[in-house]
Amino acid sequence: MAINECISGATSFNGQRCTALKILYVHEDIVTEFNKRFAEKVDGLKFGNPWENDAKLTPLPEPGKPAYIQELIDDAIEKGAKVINKKGGQTSENYIFPAVLYPVSKDSRVFEEEQFGPVIPVVSFKNIQEPLDDMAASNYGQQVSVFGSEVKTLAPLIDTLVNLVCRVNLNSAAQRGPDVYPFTGRKDSAVATLSVHDALRSFSIRTFLAAKDTDYNNVILKELLDKKASNFISTDYIL
Repeated sequence: MAINECISGATSFNGQRCTALKILYVHEDIVTEFNKRFAEKVDGLKFGNPWENDAKLTPLPEPGKPAYIQELIDDAIEKGAKVINKKGGQTSENYIFPAVLYPVSKDSRVFEEEQFGPVIPVVSFKNIQEPLDDMAASNYGQQVSVFGSEVKTLAPLIDTLVNLVCRVNLNSAAQRGPDVYPFTGRKDSAVATLSVHDALRSFSIRTFLAAKDTDYNNVILKELLDKKASNFISTDYIL
């Protein structure tokens, strides 16, 4: 499950979305097995046009994007990383196959920059505080995906992460939507809150009913609420 969701989170739309998984943190005890299975799954993804059946990877819309991704790969390799999947970095005129990089140094460009494309850096950690410190220091704060089942471990982790990002995805890939939920971010990942509700509020002039706190007014207000005679004076929306 974790591998499939990480692939979906990192490669859907070729990673060209703000909610894509940009870095994978994997505990050192399982990183070898994770990398083996993850790299094989990535290499099994089909490249093709968007309308082709089962095409998971599609041409990039920016002419210079493959060259930029290659720069990130080269920089990571110079700083100790390896491309651990066989197809990683294979380039055509308008595409570069996702490169799974490990171990990625924290002074690598692919670690510091929001790559917005098909490259997947993997960083191992020993203590959970390490990725938390990295997220706190990062300029970005959109979403995070957490994979696990032990509630005692997950609960404090979630409580910390909600102060670092605006959406924590439990055992699922980061994603946009549905639009009934606010779409938000922290730091350089967003400047406001976006949703249908908030958009309507932004373009609406708010108004309210005011009354002095007197017995006379309280009787009237209570009757207005109890009889639901007014659509405006209502508490039906309170959960």
